[in-house]
Formats: sequence, structure tokens, C-alpha cells
Amino acid sequence: MTPSSTLLPALLGLVTGLSLIIAIGAQNAFVLRLGIEGRNRVITAVVAICALSDGVLIVTGVLGLGVVVQAAPIALVVIRVGGAGFLILYGLFAARRAIRPRALVAMGATRTTGMRVAVTTVLALTWLNPHVYLDTVLFLGAVATRQGPSERWWWAGGALMASFLWFAALGFGARLLRPVFARAGAWRALDTLIAIVMIGLGTRLALGL
Repeated sequence: MTPSSTLLPALLGLVTGLSLIIAIGAQNAFVLRLGIEGRNRVITAVVAICALSDGVLIVTGVLGLGVVVQAAPIALVVIRVGGAGFLILYGLFAARRAIRPRALVAMGATRTTGMRVAVTTVLALTWLNPHVYLDTVLFLGAVATRQGPSERWWWAGGALMASFLWFAALGFGARLLRPVFARAGAWRALDTLIAIVMIGLGTRLALGL
């Protein structure tokens, strides 16, 4: 093996993966909020779920199973409707929090997300998003298959590394913002942004845009 058949595909996979996941979206907004709350056990579980879910989807795409997704449009319709409803509902909850924001106190956050709620929410945000199947399974899978029989797995490894690096940086790095969120106004601004993102994405999904 040479660097051109191992390191270069891995680097390309890393860059491509980061280009897809570094964006203001429902999943990233949720991970950011949990990271600011600063509960290590919860954010560790959520980061792991996000990264492992991406891993499953990327490997599925590399194996060529994206054609199954493409051949079953009704499945994407069901996922789209369910995902739209969930996103809009979560956005409304965020809007309600924005109306009554609470600042962090010395011993932690006055309102934190429990493990069960966090895990359930991030699973829904991940697997009820039809774009994750189109972007991760179909798009990344298509790009990976162009790398060659062996190079594709190095490329997939780079894309997997992008997910782990991004979600770990977002989840555990968000605690650096805790001094900012000692003010209720900062929570109001964050939850307003989350509400706009969630409701906007949910509406787009509902309309099929």
C-alpha cells in the first residue's frame, strides 16, 4: 500500500464528511445545547450515538445498500412525515423555553436534559431525518465507491473520523460557552435559534422541499 492509496482517500473522506456535518442543523443544535448544559454522562452518550449512527449509515452506503433506499421511496415519505412532526414539536418546546429562559447557576444548569430524554431525542433527530439517508447513504456511498475496491474503505474511515471529531468537539467544546450562558438572555437567544432551525427544517420536510 502507498500513501496515495491509503492516506489520500482517508483525507478526502475526512474533508467530505466534515463538509456535510458542519452546518447548523437539528442534530448539531441539540448536541450544542446539551454540551452547554455540561452533563458529561449525557453528552458522552449522545456524542457516541451521533458518531456511531453516522458510522452505520456510511458503511451502509459503501456496501452499496443505498440503492435499497432509492428503490423504496415510500419509506422515505414515512420518515419525512414523522421527522417533520418531531422537528416542529421540538421547535415549539424550544420556543417555549425561549419565552422563559433560565441561566446557569453555580452548581450546574437549573434545567438539564435527562439521559432518557437526550438519547430518545437524538435517535429521533438522527434516524427520522430523510436527508441523512440521502446525504450519508446515497451521496457518501456514491463518492466512496469511486475510490476503488480497497481505497473506498480508507475513504470511509476518514468520513467516520470526521463524525467522531466533529461531534466530540461540538459536545465537549460547548462547555467553554458556559460563562456566556450564565445570563438568561443567552439561553433565550440559543433557544430562539434552535426553535427557528427546528421549525424551519420541519416545515421544509412537511412540504417536501
